[in-house]
Amino acid sequence: MPLERRLSRDAFLQNEIVILKQLCLTPSRMFQPGRYMVSDLPDEAFTMGLVERAPITPESEQESPS
Repeated sequence: MPLERRLSRDAFLQNEIVILKQLCLTPSRMFQPGRYMVSDLPDEAFTMGLVERAPITPESEQESPS
């Protein structure tokens, strides 16, 4: 059984995009796997180890003018 790396919400910026790896159920909402802003996900998703950092893509990086 592989070890899961659990991350705290504090390890991310509030406006950072992360990947929810599997379904996360809370009493009030169901979160499907996909990309979310850190502030949109419940604490349970982080404490259960369901979240990982999204890879940085060239489109998401802002280029500085030369």
